[in-house]
Amino acid sequence: MQKRPVFDSGSIARAEASAGYGWMRYASAALFYPLAGRLIPWLALAAALFGAAGLVVGLVIAPPDSQQGEVYRILFIHVAAAWMSMFLYLVMAAYATLGLVYNTRLSFMMMRALAPTGALFTFLTLWTGALWGKPTWGAWWVWDARLTSELILQFLYLGFIALQAATDDVRRADRGGAILLLAGVVNVPIIYFSVQWWSTLHQGASISLTTAPSMARIMVAAMLLMVAAFWLYSAAVALARVRGLIAQREPGAVRPSRPEAP
Repeated sequence: MQKRPVFDSGSIARAEASAGYGWMRYASAALFYPLAGRLIPWLALAAALFGAAGLVVGLVIAPPDSQQGEVYRILFIHVAAAWMSMFLYLVMAAYATLGLVYNTRLSFMMMRALAPTGALFTFLTLWTGALWGKPTWGAWWVWDARLTSELILQFLYLGFIALQAATDDVRRADRGGAILLLAGVVNVPIIYFSVQWWSTLHQGASISLTTAPSMARIMVAAMLLMVAAFWLYSAAVALARVRGLIAQREPGAVRPSRPEAP
């Protein structure tokens, strides 16, 4: 029978004494582990509710588009996934910076925990983009600036995951992965501004912080619901993965749910 992680009763006490107050105290794995466990069910439930609402509004309530007809509904998934693919990479890069500057082990673990979800959303972006592009452009794929830079983002995610798995030296894998993430950050603004910098087939942004949306309000509502669902899902699965990493790397920080039977 597999043993539970050993609980060192002094680890949490030392963490509480040294971490101080405020949110920074949760940089301690011993304090972050139970907090993540409490948040995961609520985040997962909220993700399911927002996702269901977004699908109902986008696939049932929203009317067909005047130019694209029914095929535009793919964009409710495509756009939300594209936003998350870029956002999660930037979050990973931020954790990489914290890990390199402050040598916080939890930052490296969060960086690693987010990678599979970022890769998933990047793949979903490319796949739904192909489904939308075939009836719209007449081709599954074109070497458009935005599509190509998004494909590079997929390779960056996969390269990071491969680098983590290539060595058993955790410190070397963490630092190597962090450097790779920071080197690839330049690709994110290229993805976002590609439709402005180059003449491309890809349409411009339908929602902007500086101008009114070019979509009907009900369509905007469906898209924002899907973005919220994807964000909540990302948070839930990342916290679940980081709990596993904490249990693996720092078993003394794990508080068992009940004492072992004799």
